[in-house]
Amino acid sequence: MIRAFAMLFAAVTLLAGAGHARAQLFDMRDIMGGSDFFRSGGGSGPISRQTVSFSSQYAPGTIYINTAERRLYLVLGNGQALRYGIGVGRDGFRWSGTHRITAKREWPSWTPPAQMLRRRPDLPRHMVGGVDNPLGARAMYLGSTLYRIHGSNEPETIGQAVSSGCFRMTNEDVTDLYSRVSVGTPVVVRN
Repeated sequence: MIRAFAMLFAAVTLLAGAGHARAQLFDMRDIMGGSDFFRSGGGSGPISRQTVSFSSQYAPGTIYINTAERRLYLVLGNGQALRYGIGVGRDGFRWSGTHRITAKREWPSWTPPAQMLRRRPDLPRHMVGGVDNPLGARAMYLGSTLYRIHGSNEPETIGQAVSSGCFRMTNEDVTDLYSRVSVGTPVVVRN
């Protein structure tokens, strides 16, 4: 089993080096034949995904983000939630409010907004989706804002205040969350 997994990892790494990484390199459930290997918890980031006690007035299926904790909760009901580690906005870029997921994208492209380009003129004007794209494997767009819950190709930033207001997750965790929610899901953000 370990040898088979090592061979699979080596093959994926070779494909990535050959420029074929866009074929969902980070969606390990696809690579593992569609199994639910990662659904039970764990995660590969610095903050493990886990089911926790969660008492709230929010309906099951609601996403609750606590930026002070740097955690995202998917309310499951029966006093439980699935908790994920996230990266949040750095000082001056944190926000709170209630929105809904208005769009979902796999391997999204990225066009930095004008205000970000003014701060960072070195950024590319557009990037196609893929492993080098800062939005990672999945993105869920929040209302009419410029903000998203998205993956990251920098898993070491999870648990940190580093973004311009978006919520970063490991590619593994964002893929898991993406599979559990739909367009219209309420998202509550609290500082």
